[in-house]
Amino acid sequence: MLPFTLIVCTYMRPKPLLDLLNSVKAQSLYPNEILIIDGSTNTETEVVFKQNSFEKLKYFKVDKVNRGLTKQRNFGIDLVDEASEIICFLDDDIILKDDYFKNLIGTYFVKKDALAIGGYIVNEVGWQVKNNAESKNKFYFDDWMRNEPLRFRVRRFFWLLPDKTPGFLPTFAHGRSIGFLPPSGKIYNVEQIMGGVSSYKKEVFNHFKFSPYFEGYGLYEDTDFSLRLSKKGKLYINTSAQLYHYHDDTGRPNKFKYGKMVLRNGWSVWRVKYPKPSLKARFKWNATAILLIKIRFINVFNTNKKQEAFTECLGRIVGWWSLIFNKPKVKQ
Repeated sequence: MLPFTLIVCTYMRPKPLLDLLNSVKAQSLYPNEILIIDGSTNTETEVVFKQNSFEKLKYFKVDKVNRGLTKQRNFGIDLVDEASEIICFLDDDIILKDDYFKNLIGTYFVKKDALAIGGYIVNEVGWQVKNNAESKNKFYFDDWMRNEPLRFRVRRFFWLLPDKTPGFLPTFAHGRSIGFLPPSGKIYNVEQIMGGVSSYKKEVFNHFKFSPYFEGYGLYEDTDFSLRLSKKGKLYINTSAQLYHYHDDTGRPNKFKYGKMVLRNGWSVWRVKYPKPSLKARFKWNATAILLIKIRFINVFNTNKKQEAFTECLGRIVGWWSLIFNKPKVKQ
C-alpha cells in the first residue's frame, strides 16, 4: 500500500477525538503518520495524549493565528513526512469501520488517475434497494432509493430541482450532496468530496491550498477546494470506505453565523464553478435560496428547536442581503 498520513484538525472535542483515534487503532491498515492539529483554547485535548498513547502520532497545538479549520489543515500539510504519498483528513467526531483505510487507499490502485478520493458516511441516511413502486417521496439512484427530503420535494413543485447528478454542482448550485449516492460498494466519479472524510495525493498540495476565506468553522471549504481541484483531474467517492459521523455540537458556530455562512459561502463556491452564470442560473440560485429560507422559517413552528431555526433563518436573510452590497472575492 501507499504510505499515507492522517491529519485530524480538532477544536474543543477531546472525547470524540479519543473515540476516533481508538477506531484508527483498530484499522486493518494503519497510517504511517498521524498529525493532530489542535486549535482548542484549553488544555483538555492535550491531556488526552498524556493519558493515552497512539503509535506514530504527533500532537501540535496551534496559536490564534493558525486556528480555524482551513488554517489548521494548511498547517498540518506543511508538517507531513516526505515519504508520504497520500494525505487523509478526518473530522474529529467520526468513527471508522475497520477496513476504512484499506478500502480508501486501495482505490488509488484502481483509479490511477485520481487526485482525490473520499470516504462514505453510512449512518446519516437510510437506503433501500429499489422496488417496483415509484414515489415522489423517494429519491432513486443506481437501483437504490432513499427518502426525498422536504426541501427537494418542494423544489420539485417550483421546477428548481438540481440539473446535475449527486456529487456535481448544478448550474445554479444548491445541489445534491454525497449523501445522495447509495451504499452500493461502487466507486463514483464526482467533483465534490467532503473534507472531513477525504484523501488527496500529496502532490496536489504543491499547487493547491485550502482557502483562508473559509475561516473558523469553514462551511463549504471542502466544496471550494474540490471544485478547484476537479478542474485539474479526477475525484472519486469509494462507497466501500465506510465510517460513521456523529456531528458533535461542541465547537460549532451559533445558528445566526451558520445561516449567514450558508448563503455567503454557498454563493462563493457557486462562482468558483460558474464564474459567469447565465441569467436563468442567477434567477434560479436566488429563487432557491429564498425558498430554502422560507422552508427553514417553517421549522420555527414544527420543530422543538424553535430558537435555532429562527436565528438560522435570520442569518440566511442577512447573508442573502449582504450579497447585494458585499460579495465574496472568488479565487478560481
